[in-house]
Amino acid sequence: MRNLSVYGFLTTFAAAFSVLFVSAGAAARAPEIFMQGGGFFGSAWEYAIDGHDAVAYYSLEEGAAPVPGDDAFVTTYKGEKWRFSSQENLDAFEADPARYAPQYGGYCAWAVAENKLAKGAPAHWHIHNGKLYLNVNARIKKKWLSDIEGYLARSEENWPGILDRN
Repeated sequence: MRNLSVYGFLTTFAAAFSVLFVSAGAAARAPEIFMQGGGFFGSAWEYAIDGHDAVAYYSLEEGAAPVPGDDAFVTTYKGEKWRFSSQENLDAFEADPARYAPQYGGYCAWAVAENKLAKGAPAHWHIHNGKLYLNVNARIKKKWLSDIEGYLARSEENWPGILDRN
């Protein structure tokens, strides 16, 4: 009889323990701004969009390399540090960060459409209707561009709720 009581206690304790940790895991939210985490796949990012100038994208031709920021021109937005190549670009960003920051927090736009979170690579960018989008690589960017309006519609349905699901 005593063993049954111990068994009952352990079973109840294990069930409560499982619920506690499953609930805690479910409550975790992905960061709003993508920041490379480091580890096997690369070093951690100290700055949003790997330290590239978000404002400078708007003066580049499609396919051009992103402009690196400078440690002399740094601000904080949504809890992350952002670098810029000039005081002028820093001032523009601070005046209207939502205008210049990449959509979906810099996560891959195609992945957000597919209800997933993936790295947005600063080199695989596109500006559409005045907004900056990043994709994980050239192949995915090409796919995303093939049906940009369809992917954007799905991305908008998924964002920002996807942060709670991943």
